[in-house]
Amino acid sequence: MLMLQSLFLHNNRHKTVNNKMYQLAQINVAKMIGANIEDPVMKEFVEHFDSVNQLAEESNGFVWRLKDEDNNATGFNPFNDEQIIINLSVWKDKESLEDFTYKTFHVDFLRRRKEWFQKYGKAYYVLWWIKDGQYPSVEEALERLDYLQKNGPSEYAFNFQTAFQKPGLNIEY
Repeated sequence: MLMLQSLFLHNNRHKTVNNKMYQLAQINVAKMIGANIEDPVMKEFVEHFDSVNQLAEESNGFVWRLKDEDNNATGFNPFNDEQIIINLSVWKDKESLEDFTYKTFHVDFLRRRKEWFQKYGKAYYVLWWIKDGQYPSVEEALERLDYLQKNGPSEYAFNFQTAFQKPGLNIEY
């Protein structure tokens, strides 16, 4: 009986506190070659918005994406520049986002991005962990992208090549 009581007290002192589960947020920013989204050079890219967005939403691990009344994010203009478009989404984990990005027909658009887009800074996308049930604002996402461009990868803002793991469990003793 004493041994069982001792084991109980030991386990109670070593409580595991879950800091909630986390999900992966991402934003990517692109500066178009065309004057705006309606420029003829953007036609083929625009024609595939719906199919790429549908693929994303049906992908394993997809959680949420920023969209306007046209079912995409081109109506958002945080830079007050009609040549710049953004994409902001949330995924269950890094592997889910990587699968969508690099293992579906979405990768064809990545390979061809120079047909539609100019180079955008040192980094054009950023990843970071957010708590389950939360959704990032455009302002927060752009702040993290700016941080990545200025400071390089960290737990605060990273990319696929230098990804950081989900925040873990804290153990109290």
